[in-house]
Amino acid sequence: MSTRKLKIEVHDGEGNKIIVSFKGQLTRNKALQILDFAELLGGVSSRRTEDVDALSDLSKYQKLQFVITERFPIGWFTSQETLIEYEDVLNEPLGLSTVSTYLARLTSQGFLSRSGSRVRRRYKIGRKPSIQKKQRIKLLI
Repeated sequence: MSTRKLKIEVHDGEGNKIIVSFKGQLTRNKALQILDFAELLGGVSSRRTEDVDALSDLSKYQKLQFVITERFPIGWFTSQETLIEYEDVLNEPLGLSTVSTYLARLTSQGFLSRSGSRVRRRYKIGRKPSIQKKQRIKLLI
């Protein structure tokens, strides 16, 4: 794993500014711990309860997309991890095959990138480079 840098500035309600800097091997768990720390300091507004209440009108596909953006903002994740987080956040069941189908759709739309074989498939948020190149070529023509 390569060396990464992460810098977070937190502004609390009292006018204080806190800067957290990290340099080294940044894993998903370490990044989430840093973000949790920033939230404890009061710099990140916690809207999760309001957001979950507002999700009741959305489809399962849209709810899954919300869970991915909230729980996996950085780093790689699997379909099994996605299922666990979906059921944890929304407290409603969802089949693993449904999760896999939705992840495939999100990948084909360019919302997710994927890597690995079928057995070890992992996803992360981000656009595919090939899609961006095709769009640039269309703009040039």
